[in-house]
Amino acid sequence: MIFEKITTIPTSDELIDKAFKRASRAMSGKKITGRDTARQAHESMILTSGNILSDNLSNIVRHFPNFDDLHPFYYDLANVMVGIDKLRLALGKIDWASSKIHGMAREHVGMIRRSQEPTLVRKKFFGRVGSIMKSINKDLVFLSDARDKLKELPSVEDEPTIVVAGYPNIGKSSFVSMATGAKPEIASYPFTTKGVSIGHFMIGPDRYQVIDTPGLLDRPMSERNEIELQAISALTNLEAVVLFIIDASESCGYEIQDQKSMLEDVRDAFELPFLVVANKSDLPQFRELDFVDMKMSTATGEGVQEVMNKLVEMMDQVKIEDV
Repeated sequence: MIFEKITTIPTSDELIDKAFKRASRAMSGKKITGRDTARQAHESMILTSGNILSDNLSNIVRHFPNFDDLHPFYYDLANVMVGIDKLRLALGKIDWASSKIHGMAREHVGMIRRSQEPTLVRKKFFGRVGSIMKSINKDLVFLSDARDKLKELPSVEDEPTIVVAGYPNIGKSSFVSMATGAKPEIASYPFTTKGVSIGHFMIGPDRYQVIDTPGLLDRPMSERNEIELQAISALTNLEAVVLFIIDASESCGYEIQDQKSMLEDVRDAFELPFLVVANKSDLPQFRELDFVDMKMSTATGEGVQEVMNKLVEMMDQVKIEDV
């Protein structure tokens, strides 16, 4: 996952404490016998603390991904969660502070070599560094919070995808398990109350993924907040087809007309191919519906393979059209 390599981001106080402790050790390691060695000791403190701060700040920036290179799915989710412009601004300030402290360290070393009071020069450097670090503390805190949120994103691969939609208790999880032949990975997701089910299956050398997003695609669009709607929009950036499952027995507790209404909502939100499938064909109250494409039973497995074959055919067609 692209955000996992972002390391823990310390506060300004933590970085200053680390840098100044290392600088003090550098000072204590110098045997001062005259004015020249005293200058060298002060120079060492400045260079040591300056390098530690500059390098640590530079590493923070380096560990964040280049947002222009992000897959549109992750770009949109990151923008919804923390704001790409805010991230760029904060990272820009950290990068500026890194360069500024690096330059100041060299500048003050030169001043020490020309000064009769190296201690005052060193103290002046530490004071200026402290002011710079204080000015970027809010940016460090913001980036730390952003890191924690971004690391919670599910690991969704850039590969042919089935996005499963429909009301709760209609057999979505059962379909994902049957389609992938194993218990799917449950990934955390910042916009849902439950974990996203992500499974994979292979056909020859090609790998496909199946995603069920409870909390996003299991209730009408009118009940969603703006962030959830943007998260749904991000899903449209995947190379995907949408499997919308209808419980044609109404045993899930939702009437067919309500399910059909939500289907229309989801169709409006996704500019992707749809396959509408009626589930629970094994139940006596199952009804034949004229607006569905296929039928199946995730309880008995009847029709599931045929649905899978159709979905793979549709995904392959999406790949051809994207070439």
